[in-house]
Amino acid sequence: MADLFSLVKKARTALRGVVTPTPLVYSAALSNRFNCRIYLKLENLQKTGSFKVRGAYNKILSLSPGDKKRGVITASSGNHAQGVAWAASLLGVRSTVVMPETAPIIKHVAVRSYGANVIFHGRGFDEAYERAMEAAGKNGLTFIHPFDDELVMAGQGTIGLEILHDLPEVDCVVVPVGGGGLISGIAAALKGLKRRVRVIGVEASGSASCRMSLKKGRPVSGKTGLTIADGIAIKKIGEKTFPVIKRYLSDCVAVSEGSIAGAILKLIERKKLVVEGAGAVPLAALMEGKVRAGKEDNVVLVLSGGNIDPTTLERVIRLGLVKEGRVARLETVLPDVPGTLSRFTKEIALLKSNILHVIHQREAVDCPVGMAKLDIILEVEDHGHAKRIIRRLREKGYKVRR
Repeated sequence: MADLFSLVKKARTALRGVVTPTPLVYSAALSNRFNCRIYLKLENLQKTGSFKVRGAYNKILSLSPGDKKRGVITASSGNHAQGVAWAASLLGVRSTVVMPETAPIIKHVAVRSYGANVIFHGRGFDEAYERAMEAAGKNGLTFIHPFDDELVMAGQGTIGLEILHDLPEVDCVVVPVGGGGLISGIAAALKGLKRRVRVIGVEASGSASCRMSLKKGRPVSGKTGLTIADGIAIKKIGEKTFPVIKRYLSDCVAVSEGSIAGAILKLIERKKLVVEGAGAVPLAALMEGKVRAGKEDNVVLVLSGGNIDPTTLERVIRLGLVKEGRVARLETVLPDVPGTLSRFTKEIALLKSNILHVIHQREAVDCPVGMAKLDIILEVEDHGHAKRIIRRLREKGYKVRR
């Protein structure tokens, strides 16, 4: 492999004036919560809503005139697809994208808007990849790999140079890991200029290739379960990205679906930032206590993308509220007589809880005659607030369970 750090520096020149250097912002709220200095690298504000344009443009720009004339093809669940479609359109190159049938609607609509021809195939990236490679060979198209390509890795690595420019005293950078293109490029850039910086990768718990590969010492396939971090749900780490990851990473950790949802919610509430699941995993790692940092350490979280489907976002917010203890569901049985329900809900109101939903059932199978079963969903401050409400209701004689 060519010297990746040198390729990153060349990519910075190639992308100048084309790709937007994204903001690096300090978060006082997150810094206070995690007792270190937290900065957010906002790649969710990048063109197309993701870092992927960096590598895609750098790769397509390097093609020969003949290759550009024949066109390019790729496989992606969304962000890389948008990056390739956008870059190809800017460079006057025809593009085809093979997407899994499970790709979020918002992403394939966006890909088409950038002028790409979209083909749906398979239930995941690997099947889409096989179809794209087949079409590339048959039609003489250049395949633009989502991560396992030196020039793609180098393009993503320009993020590392921007971080060092804005925060030379950075101590730790936390990066999402799927196939490894993003983290390998960033790590090569950081280590090329500042050897002592720590680079930590974060996977979704349902996608374990990076951690398994590091244990085995070679790229191996891991499990790829359903995850809201679909952008990093890759079965196998790249053959070219893995040696860089093995050389430079300080650690690679996994986070749960609940923590990812909680991180998305936290970024919306505290920073007014919409971030997709893959982009939220660095914050989720802090929330789970899997990133160790001292009080004076400068920690950068790379928020890699913001392309989350609105319907998914709605579900994620609900899950995040539950994870944070902000929603409580209670069940009780009340006498079916006038005034009973109003007295019950008044006790809830006195403790400053908002009622989101009520189901009042007289015909429930497990409900005695003359009684009504009540399922009620409350908006609460946290788990402690819910416990205080339950304790108050029981003190008033209501048989309540959560």
